[in-house]
Amino acid sequence: MHDALIVALSSPVLVGIYEEGVLVEEIRSEGMSSEVLAEIFEPLLQRYRFRSLIYAKGPGSFMGIKVSYLFLKTLSIVKNIPLLATDAFFFNENRPIKAVGKLYFVKNSSTITLEPLESPDCGVFSLPKRIDAKNFDTDNLPYYGIDAVG
Repeated sequence: MHDALIVALSSPVLVGIYEEGVLVEEIRSEGMSSEVLAEIFEPLLQRYRFRSLIYAKGPGSFMGIKVSYLFLKTLSIVKNIPLLATDAFFFNENRPIKAVGKLYFVKNSSTITLEPLESPDCGVFSLPKRIDAKNFDTDNLPYYGIDAVG
């Protein structure tokens, strides 16, 4: 049994396949999540049996988050695979995440805020080499409660 970890907050879309918590396959796609998730998962579902699906529930591209959630929630229901989640800061070493203009999402302890930053040190999203699926949250709804941007 494997775990699939999905980061579709920006380009590239990242998908990692984990066996016993160790990254065994990484897929990167420069396309939009609405176009590439089905293409990525079609062959993966033929090769692997998934114990869980894990995704970054935000903050980030609101459309990317919504598309990821709808795709993965549907897959979770149809295939009876638990859907787990974590925030996007897990994938960029807790650095600011671009919102719009000079606004960035910032996480302080467990609070996510929207702040104006002049020269932020934004991290790039990456997949960890090891995970423990027990550390991810069953509360898998996207972050809808973050301040509106614009």
